[in-house]
Formats: sequence, structure tokens, C-alpha cells
Amino acid sequence: MPEQTMAAGFAASFADYATDKGASREALLAESGLTEDDLSDQDNRIPIAAYQTMIGAAIQQTGDTALLLRHTFDSQLETMSVVGQIVHTSSSLRHSFEQLNRYLHLMGDVELPPGVDRYELQSTADGLWIVDHLVLPPEMSYWSEVSFARFISEFRRSFPGATFEIAMDVTYPPPPHADQYPELFRVPVEFNAKRNALEIHPVWDTPETQFEPGNAYAFGIFTRHADEMLAMLLADTTIRAQIEAQILPKLHEGTISMDKVASDLAMSRQTLYRRLKEEEITFAEIHDDLRLRMAMEYLGGQKVTVNETAYLLGFSEASSFVRAFKRWTGLSPTAYLNQAA
Repeated sequence: MPEQTMAAGFAASFADYATDKGASREALLAESGLTEDDLSDQDNRIPIAAYQTMIGAAIQQTGDTALLLRHTFDSQLETMSVVGQIVHTSSSLRHSFEQLNRYLHLMGDVELPPGVDRYELQSTADGLWIVDHLVLPPEMSYWSEVSFARFISEFRRSFPGATFEIAMDVTYPPPPHADQYPELFRVPVEFNAKRNALEIHPVWDTPETQFEPGNAYAFGIFTRHADEMLAMLLADTTIRAQIEAQILPKLHEGTISMDKVASDLAMSRQTLYRRLKEEEITFAEIHDDLRLRMAMEYLGGQKVTVNETAYLLGFSEASSFVRAFKRWTGLSPTAYLNQAA
């Protein structure tokens, strides 16, 4: 199994925080096997195991088992990952969850059942819940702990004075710092529950509750950057994945040459054609499908106009994009937006 990795921005931020709380930065780096160069760019990939070792070393040095949890409440996601920038320019709670699940691997590798998103927003008779579907052994329960802390802390900063969190269920037993939960989470917590879930106020999932509109141009930049990284990260041995990894960063350029992609993959056009035939797909189908997925992503966020989406997907004119979108979905972009609304 390939080594699981994560974005270096989280380790860099935690190292700074732990040092401020009395830990030795040199010792943290030495024990984790990380270097300052590893932490110099938030998009660098580092082993998750190294980050876990750093956390353990910092807790041992400071004697504070809640150190990682406190760091989560005191830090901002957008300073550690481009995913934070994307989430904070989302139009609604559900849209922010779409972005979070889409770009989850940019923050860290996780193993989930096929077709299952890590985070699900469930509206039931019992309330509105954020459900974390990641199943973890008890010794790694702090990942669930900090994921809910992240949701709460980000909303507290973005919407001061508004009610967000209501209650929390967690599958793990009370940690050594459970007595600090009332101060940090400020909600009732049920330990040893059947699932990891955070109940939030239902007002956040109503049509009337929309987030402040973000900058469409900035949103496009953030998502393009994230898509480039995601394509490289998720590329596997299938030829489709390899092609997508090559063309995703270049979608805005318009016409993409199969010959150029074959050259970039260090193979001849004939070899690429044979590999595509083996997977029963064509180059044009891959290009079209990728454009459709990204079109729905951009339009679904309601942060990018039809004209801007056309540009991001490499169409020279918006009318060409409209025709292509109708061919893909049977709807015009405007009709799709109205239907989604």
C-alpha cells in the first residue's frame, strides 16, 4: 500500500503553535523526520505518520493532551490549505460540503468505502447533522475530534454570535482532556456513540441562508490550483486518470492535442490509442466528460458566471459552451442553474 501523505501546511502550522506553547521545534523536526524545507510550502506532501509522530512528541514535551485540539480551535484552515480558501468562497453550507469532499485528499489521504463521501449533511426528524463517515481505530480518535473542532472554529470566526453547533456524538471513549470539552466545544457530547456526528442549527440548511458572495475570479484561481494538485495526486495506473491529470490544468487553453498528451506521457500516439481502446473509451470522451464535471462544479458553486465558466473550460465563445452544455445535459447553463436553485 502506498504511503499515506498529507499537506505540509497542517504540520507547519502545528509546529509553530507547539513551539509557542513550549515545545522544542528542533526536537519536533528531529523526531518526525521532517525538515524546514518539507514545511516551507503548504502544498508539499509529507507522510501522515511523520505528522502523527510530531503530534505525539509535542504532547509529550508540553504535557497537554489537548494541544492538537487547541491548535485547531486557534488556527484558520485557509492559512494551511487552498481548500480553506475554496470552502470560504462557497455559496451555502451544502455547496461548501461539496467542495470539501471533492478536495478532501488535498488535505490528507483517507480510506473510505467506494462511493462514500467523508462528510455528509443529514437533515432528519432528530435535527441537522454533519456525519463523518471515516472509521478510525480508538488510538486515532483525535482525527474525528479535530474535524468537528475545525467546523465549529471556522463558523465561530465567520459568523460571530450566531448559533452553529448544538450537540456532538463521537464513537471514541472520553480522552484524557475530556474535562476541557465544555470549554472548547461548548455543547453536550455523547462518547461511545454509534457514529461521529455534529448536530448544527437547522437554519444553516435553508434557502434563505446564503453565504456572502466571494470573488468569482479568486474562486476560479483557487479551484484551478486545487484541480491541478488533485489531478496529480489522484492519478493512478489507468490511462484515463493519466490523461485527466495532463489535461485538467490545461482546460482553459481550449483545444488539447492528443499527440501532445501522448508526448507528455512519454508514449507514442499509437500506444495511447491502444491503451484507450483497452479501457473502451476515447480521448474526446475523456475531454468532454472532464469539461462537463468541471462545468457543473463551477456553475453549482454559483460563484462563476456562464461566461467565466466558458473561459475556464477553454471555450472561445460562451455560445459554444452553451451548445456543448445542452448536448451534455439536455439543459442550458441557465436552466441548470434555475433547476439547482
